[in-house]
Amino acid sequence: MSMPVSGEYAPSPAEWVRNQVEEYEESNGTRANTLRDTGLAVIIVTTRGNQSGKVRKTPLMRVEHNGAYALVASKGGAPTHPVWYYNLVANPDEVAIQDGPEPFDVTVRQVEGEERSQWWERAVAAYAPYSQYQQNTEREIPVFVAVRKEP
Repeated sequence: MSMPVSGEYAPSPAEWVRNQVEEYEESNGTRANTLRDTGLAVIIVTTRGNQSGKVRKTPLMRVEHNGAYALVASKGGAPTHPVWYYNLVANPDEVAIQDGPEPFDVTVRQVEGEERSQWWERAVAAYAPYSQYQQNTEREIPVFVAVRKEP
């Protein structure tokens, strides 16, 4: 399946992120598929850079429900959103997820209210530190839902 995010790839400035993405992709998702040594699953999210226009890839916690995924912009509870948050807002139709061997195209939308609450519960169930991250920051941590595009 062709990915909607094509063009020049700009690897993360963070070495561990670059290495994890590379290992995950080279192994078709069989290696580097957890958050460091936690054993908790990650997915690779590909976006279009909102300023550079370059292809960006970010490992995020795997929060899946009925084929949809939550993308949680926690940044560890930092006071600012992660850069990829702005990429999603700017280019919500240029996103792909790799959860296993093959990436697939998705559309994303930010969720609010009751829908956000449901997805937040799922996120915390998948990765308990999200709860502490929310306590560490005054901003409400944004949650996006990504749904596979129909071919």
